[in-house]
Amino acid sequence: MKIQEILGSAAAIAKGMSITLREMFQPTITEDYPDGPAQFQERFRGKHVLQRDENGMEKCVACFLCAAACPSDCIYIEAAENTEKTRISGGERYATVYNIDYNRCIFCGYCVEACPTDAITHGHGFELASYNTSTLVMRKEDMLVPLEPGMKAPVIAAPVPASAGGH
Repeated sequence: MKIQEILGSAAAIAKGMSITLREMFQPTITEDYPDGPAQFQERFRGKHVLQRDENGMEKCVACFLCAAACPSDCIYIEAAENTEKTRISGGERYATVYNIDYNRCIFCGYCVEACPTDAITHGHGFELASYNTSTLVMRKEDMLVPLEPGMKAPVIAAPVPASAGGH
């Protein structure tokens, strides 16, 4: 019985070594990062992106569903009402502040699934490492998709100072 165990173990080692030797002489396949483009799978979960609609307005309507769905509580939102003079999004409200703390984010994708307007998505940004943790808090301006050429930015009315009335 010991001879069978020894022969079985030797056969397993020989089989493993044959795979190792066969692979050793195959050409290596490496990506040319950072000189070449990085290739991602379609479902890669990278840095979050806040989307715009076809008119250039923000899709986020500050419904707070993404923050509620987040298990690590890393999303912070402050909302404001859209007015006739200030129209930022297509809904009644918009996010004045939209922060994601990547010190806490686990890239689970629950925020993306919870968003009813598809305002937040995962992009392909992956270079998020930092020695300074304060740089890992991404603000709305960092995540918002830039306007396409020819699109007009939403108009924000300037606040009237309280002392402008001459009182």
